Amino acid sequence: MLRLRPYNKNDAETILSWTNEETAFYKWTAGVLGKFPLTVEQFNEVSNLMAFTAVDDDEIVGFFTMRRPTKSHDELRFGFVIVNPAIRGKGYGKKMLQLGLVFAKEIYGAGKASLGVFKNNEPAYYCYRSVGFVDLPKTDTYEINGETWDCLELEMDI
Repeated sequence: MLRLRPYNKNDAETILSWTNEETAFYKWTAGVLGKFPLTVEQFNEVSNLMAFTAVDDDEIVGFFTMRRPTKSHDELRFGFVIVNPAIRGKGYGKKMLQLGLVFAKEIYGAGKASLGVFKNNEPAYYCYRSVGFVDLPKTDTYEINGETWDCLELEMDI
């Protein structure tokens, strides 16, 4: 059964092993945590956020963070969402986000959740849409390895 637990620094090596290819790494982090390849020490900066590890039968299967984009808890923003690539396409991402949304609403009292996803990351985009996130008209751009990537903004009421 899938469950969430607080991120533990011992989870870092497993999570980082899921992005051993540079493009996949930047689709996941946008380079916010540092340049590829990321060190365990750099990744552990996520401990300053609300970081969660998803586990299924004690096996780490996913990870995400939540943060407050404003001083209130009215909105929580998901980030660094990732699922072990060996099990993608089996509903883990959707279930993990649904659990995160329950946490955001019931523990923090958030009424809205948001996130950003690169346009070139279609599997993640469709996962977020399947959970109930909807597109906003706002689009950001990032410079990644000499290319311009469009980042779609999504949100949902919870």
